[in-house]
Amino acid sequence: MSRPLIGITAYFEAARWSDWVREAVLSPPSYAKAVDRAGGAPVVLPPLGLHAVDDYVRGLRGVVLAGGVEVDASAYNGEHDDRVPEGQPHRDRFELALARAAVKADVPILAIARGMHVLNVAQGGTLIPWLPDVLGNHHHAEPGKPHTLQVSVSSKLGKAIGDQVEVVAPHHQSVRRLGTGLLAVAWADDQIVEGIEVQGHRFGVGVQWHPERDLEDRLFDAFMEAAR
Repeated sequence: MSRPLIGITAYFEAARWSDWVREAVLSPPSYAKAVDRAGGAPVVLPPLGLHAVDDYVRGLRGVVLAGGVEVDASAYNGEHDDRVPEGQPHRDRFELALARAAVKADVPILAIARGMHVLNVAQGGTLIPWLPDVLGNHHHAEPGKPHTLQVSVSSKLGKAIGDQVEVVAPHHQSVRRLGTGLLAVAWADDQIVEGIEVQGHRFGVGVQWHPERDLEDRLFDAFMEAAR
C-alpha cells in the first residue's frame, strides 16, 4: 500500500551550513518523523505564496499545520502587543489559505500549537494575544510543567487519545472566540481551550500541545488513518 502524502508547513529563515548563510525552508524534523512513523510520506511546504494552495490540497492526503511563531494580530483584526514576538505575515497568509482550502476540500488536518490558532483564525475566530493578562498568572507559559486536560469523549480527539491527557504545552496565546464550524473539545482546568475540531469534517483537529514529540502518539495514528 502506498503511503499517503502529508504536507507539513514550514518557515523561511536564515540558516547556516558550512560557510554559507542563506534563507532556507525550515521545519523541525520531529514533524516529518512523526508522519513517517505513522505510515505517511512527509512533504515540507514552503510558504511561497497562494498560487499553489489549491494544487497542494488536490495532491495531498493530509495537512499538518505546524507550530511556530504566533499568528500576527492583523490576521484577526486584533491589537498588536509588544510582548508578542514579531510575526511572519507571509507564513500567516499562506497557512490561512491552506487551512481554508483543506477544510473546504475535506482533506484531513492536524493543527499543532500555532497551527491550532491558524485553523481557528482561518474559520473567522480570534485569539487572546497575551494570555497571562487574562488569567492573572503565567501557568500556561511555564516551560516543562505538565498539566492535565479534559477531552470530549465523543470527539475525534477523544476517540484517539481518551478523555484525559497530560501534556507540556507552554503558550502565551490562546483561542478567544471559536471560528465558524469549530467545536472546543479539550480544556485545561481553568477552561482555556486546548483542543478544537471542525464539525462534520473527515478529520479536522487542532491541539495546543506538540504530539509530534511523542514516539507513540495515537493522535498521529488517527490522523493517518483518516488520510488513508
